[in-house]
Amino acid sequence: MFRRQLIAASAAITAALALAAPVAAQTAWPERPIEMIVPWGAGGGTDAVGRIFGQLLQQNLGQPVNVVNRTGGSGVVGHTAIARARPDGYTIGVMTIEIDMMHWQGLTDLTYEDFDILAMVNADPGGLMVEANAPWADAAALRDHIKSNPPGTIKASGTGQGGIWHLNLLGWLLSEDIPVTNVPWVPSEGSVAGLTDMVAGGVQLVPSSLAEGRSLIDAGRVRPLASMSDERQPLFPDTPTLKEATGSDWQLSVWRTIVAPKGMPEDVRAKLVEAIKAAYDSPDYQNFMNERGFGLVWAGPEDATARVAADDARLGEVMKATGLAAQ
Repeated sequence: MFRRQLIAASAAITAALALAAPVAAQTAWPERPIEMIVPWGAGGGTDAVGRIFGQLLQQNLGQPVNVVNRTGGSGVVGHTAIARARPDGYTIGVMTIEIDMMHWQGLTDLTYEDFDILAMVNADPGGLMVEANAPWADAAALRDHIKSNPPGTIKASGTGQGGIWHLNLLGWLLSEDIPVTNVPWVPSEGSVAGLTDMVAGGVQLVPSSLAEGRSLIDAGRVRPLASMSDERQPLFPDTPTLKEATGSDWQLSVWRTIVAPKGMPEDVRAKLVEAIKAAYDSPDYQNFMNERGFGLVWAGPEDATARVAADDARLGEVMKATGLAAQ
């Protein structure tokens, strides 16, 4: 009799432990290193943000966070690697605004909806920059010059053909009812190359982020005319928003958002969001971003998802209107 009772009690304990095991496994996360995928090359801005976040998340979570650069396909390779990973919290990544472009270009079927968006941690608004001695005192004068002169009088640069800053220019021209052919685009390896060409007289306009032109602005060689943001940027308080300057509602920023594969356990997701917010609020991150002129923007999961979705729609409209969309 006693033996049967002991066996029954042991079976009950075993069953209880088995039921409790999944809960314990979930609440113990993370139990091993986490991989953070960066879809762009080492040494760039996205890589820098990924690596500082990796360091800070490691401190907050108590496990190594290993940053891995997965490049290629104009961002497709790295973004795909994030989306296709196991949704267990051990793979996260840095999603960039290119996710809102590549599917319109026909490069992939992947969209922002294939990710669990955790937080937006950086955004740098586009702007209008001209050479310091250019004849246009403000963005309205530049707009009027483009409207009243033959196409090609002003050329612009700052990225490759169909890249984000090219789309920024096209979006602005469309918002001002200016034919997009009025301002030819000169492809470049990026904003630095475009700004260098502008200072040398090769082009007259660079519509990239003001942060990327900061050193030349501070040196008095480049003049910012407007910011494509809803408010003036703290680093450039004397530069009006585009809305203030010309009345245009066009806005666009390049951003970096921390994401994970879709379908993570809710408790793991909550811990990740909490750790990301702590990293964002830390003096180390704030100082790092301010020293490099990167825009500090916080948006939690819902707000970040809404912002990414709005940019997807906005860029899709521009690409379709200008013949840059695949369909």
